[in-house]
Amino acid sequence: MPQLAHWAERQPDKIAAHFPETGEAVTYGALHARARRVAQWLISLGLQPGEGIALLLDNRPEFLEIAEATRLAGLYYTPLSIHLRPHEVAYVLQDSGARLLIASPALAALASALVAEGAVGDRPRYALAEGIAGYASYEAGVAAQDPAAPLPERPVGREFLYSSGTTGLPKGIRRPLIPFENRDAPEWDMTWKALYGFGEDTVYLSPAPLYHAAPNRYVYRTLTEGGTVVVLKKFDPAQCLEAIERFRVTHSQWVPTMFVRMLALPEAVRRAHDLSSHRSAIHAAAPCPPAVKRAMIAWWGPILWEYYAGSEGVGTTVISSADWLRKPGSVGRPVNGVKVHITGEDGRELPPGETGTIRFEGGPRFAYHNAPEKTAACYDERGWATLGDLGWLDEEGYLFLSDRRADLILSGGVNLYPAEIEAVLAQHPKVSEVAVVGIPHPEMGEQVHAVVVPREGIADDAALRAELEAWCRERLAGPKRPRSWELAEELPRSEAGKLLRRLLKERYLPAR
Repeated sequence: MPQLAHWAERQPDKIAAHFPETGEAVTYGALHARARRVAQWLISLGLQPGEGIALLLDNRPEFLEIAEATRLAGLYYTPLSIHLRPHEVAYVLQDSGARLLIASPALAALASALVAEGAVGDRPRYALAEGIAGYASYEAGVAAQDPAAPLPERPVGREFLYSSGTTGLPKGIRRPLIPFENRDAPEWDMTWKALYGFGEDTVYLSPAPLYHAAPNRYVYRTLTEGGTVVVLKKFDPAQCLEAIERFRVTHSQWVPTMFVRMLALPEAVRRAHDLSSHRSAIHAAAPCPPAVKRAMIAWWGPILWEYYAGSEGVGTTVISSADWLRKPGSVGRPVNGVKVHITGEDGRELPPGETGTIRFEGGPRFAYHNAPEKTAACYDERGWATLGDLGWLDEEGYLFLSDRRADLILSGGVNLYPAEIEAVLAQHPKVSEVAVVGIPHPEMGEQVHAVVVPREGIADDAALRAELEAWCRERLAGPKRPRSWELAEELPRSEAGKLLRRLLKERYLPAR
């Protein structure tokens, strides 16, 4: 695909990125010029092609310039989640081999704590803008570079991302660098362009942290197409609607919890904005309750696109609004020539309607960094890859997700699927969100426990719990019905919107 330099030469004065909270607007010309100087600085520090750096940044212009600089310098960059614990940060820095850390003043408390707790080690560390105590100046290093100096011809650098660590230590996915001579070659997966319509006229709204895979990649894809990105510091439902109207946003990406919060806005606020420019609203990361998705389609029109994939990149399924309305709950059919199979415990392929392990055939291979045993566990003897999720196919080949294998509840020797129980509870008119987990039981091993977030204005009382129990009695077989209940104000989720079931389960584990 074209590099940012192409657009910097062709349309230097076009806005590449808006940052509404600060009012900053960065042109293609300015972004490329800054990226060149940052690349020169990184090379001057002795970083060789294929080496990497780590970033502890909030959503700000420097994130884009540093990411582009690593591409020019043939380096990897690893964005760190601000929600990682110190030992997880230390693990990622060590595992990735990051040579240095760049941090944002907005995260000064965390950056200082990581140093104090030894997570950064003896790596050089730099801070943006006004700086952080104990960190060298990023700006001074960049300012010392000659803007006219040529850059060496190096491979095209790229992101080196780690999983969110929801089921253990984060896992790194380090893909090969692109040879310099192939720098304009298209991606293997062009779904974002072929189906969603990304192009030079795209205005893409990113309401999520740029250190996550999806917003990171879609911002980059927009820039390589010559479009404009609108980057919010954090998700705010009303601000998102304002941004769509103000910047005439054409494309966006969401997680279901964002939909829930936008639907909770007063009707007057929801209807106050002109959203007519908006033509593709992409969502993924977590299952979307059918009632929520129907409400969003009714509000925004049939512009929602849902996909199922993983950072591993072994395969993707996609479904349009029109197909989803015919197949509610589905995450679609595979794209890019990949096939989906459902396999049982013995590896045998299962027929439509039966739940088993979801496997992709025909996608590119991947490897977890420094974890050959984890990589091997993702592939079967046929080379079919899995992300560890369970699901089933209907007669037309549409995929429906069940759960992650690690989330299965084993009660009295019976496998129970939380997603099936959650789907029933999510249809109750007084339920906003729900999570089902297995908690210890002295006789059954585990029992079904439901954590429910009631809709706004609904009281947590015995009457509501009795109503939910009656609802489940009518719709679920005995073993699947929750045996205990918890009503909460919110569910624990990662900043990417993924439900953190382990945090719910940990409340009920016996003290050690």
